[in-house]
Amino acid sequence: MNLISWGMYPKIKNKKFLLRDLNTLNNYMEETDEFIPFGNGRSYGDSAINEDVLYVKPYNNFLKFNKITGILSCQAGVLLSEILESFVKDGWFLKVTPGTKLITVGGAIASDVHGKNHHVAGCFSECVEEFTIILANGKKKISKKGDELFLATCGGMGLTGVIIDAKISLKRINSQFIKQTTIKTSNLRETFDAFEKYKKLPYSVAWIDCLAKDKNIGKCLLMVGDFADDGNLEYKSKKGPNIPFNFPSFALNTLSVKAFNWLYYAKAPDGISKQKVGIDTFFYPLDAIGNWNRIYGKNGFTQYQFILPKEHSYKGLKEILTKISDSGKGSFLAVLKLYGKENKNYLSFPIEGYSLALDFKLEDTLFELLDELDKIVVKYDGRIYLTKDVRVSKEIFEKGYPQIDKFREFRKANSMNEKFNSLQSKRVNI
Repeated sequence: MNLISWGMYPKIKNKKFLLRDLNTLNNYMEETDEFIPFGNGRSYGDSAINEDVLYVKPYNNFLKFNKITGILSCQAGVLLSEILESFVKDGWFLKVTPGTKLITVGGAIASDVHGKNHHVAGCFSECVEEFTIILANGKKKISKKGDELFLATCGGMGLTGVIIDAKISLKRINSQFIKQTTIKTSNLRETFDAFEKYKKLPYSVAWIDCLAKDKNIGKCLLMVGDFADDGNLEYKSKKGPNIPFNFPSFALNTLSVKAFNWLYYAKAPDGISKQKVGIDTFFYPLDAIGNWNRIYGKNGFTQYQFILPKEHSYKGLKEILTKISDSGKGSFLAVLKLYGKENKNYLSFPIEGYSLALDFKLEDTLFELLDELDKIVVKYDGRIYLTKDVRVSKEIFEKGYPQIDKFREFRKANSMNEKFNSLQSKRVNI
């Protein structure tokens, strides 16, 4: 069975090798010209796809946990969900987590993932103390925070080697619940004002109605919050329905997205409301729906995620939301987040500003629209997130990542470009 991305595009024939021990990995590397590590298949595009794929998920043991410092040592195939199921009950949580817990630790490092608290906590690499990686020459190396291998690997999309284990630091919590405040806004200016008003809270994320027009462009439901302090740590992973088959492609259209957006926005109380919600509801709402990617049909979908510097975010987002609304190619998943300062990693995505992520089903003329959005992103000095991307051009990519030449030089100097490659790395020449 071929391994594909969460966006189900592109579909190519590939050979899968299961990572179970380091001896077989060494043999595999000697016998295989080039390959890319693959975690749990939650990257949306072609960053973990190639003709030869190393399936890292089976390499998934916990190695050691320090109950005093909260430092966890584990193999790269461990899922974030497995960390939560094992340690929340003892009062530990991830310092940084993306919107899905169904990714591997190795994948989290390779994408340098971020979450709803980037403006206060930064990317996943902030909680990585060190990792062990197998380089192109087959040798094992431990990389610590700040060295060049660390800067290249965190956000390096699996192109520097095979991460086999890592030490990550967890954070103390005293509840499985989040005290959530929801703010309902009427336009983009209100949305930005609300983000700034509540930015001292550690977690914030907004759902935006990307089909709203004119004076209502940018209306949203902003959810902010922090962990409660009630001592309830009886966490159980939330299970919901499973999508058993691919929806017909016509099921998602302008009318159905408009209807969903209207209902989702209308059901929220006007103004400000407060409630207590569980970890899964706040951080991972879509994980409760099995195979939700099938909603987009057999042709698949892509997530378009970009970020703009803070000084350009309002104007740029208004222009992009207007372009999307006029096109009619709306997304019912449209997530806006506030970000803190950029880190030093060569290819990490976040910069200080605002990011918008949108899901689009793959259909005729979609890439033409995304090409137009790319131009706006570049005009406002923004960049595209490689973990979500499946089609950005080399030219557009390079304009957003000023350290790309350092990354390329490091890869070439260590023969990494001869061993570790993906469809994406070939497309944008990294």
